[in-house]
Amino acid sequence: MKCPECEGKLEVLRLCRKVLLRCGTCRREYQVHEVAGELDRETEELLARYPAIIYD
Repeated sequence: MKCPECEGKLEVLRLCRKVLLRCGTCRREYQVHEVAGELDRETEELLARYPAIIYD
């Protein structure tokens, strides 16, 4: 999945109590609900590994 800001690749970032997406290029972080409408198949499969995603 590409970063909406710079087109860099977003990576799934698992933190202690939540899951975020972080751009490998500009380092901007997104909560899943912020980019949910843009998720690609690969990112959806990665996120499916986590039983619950907590939003702040």
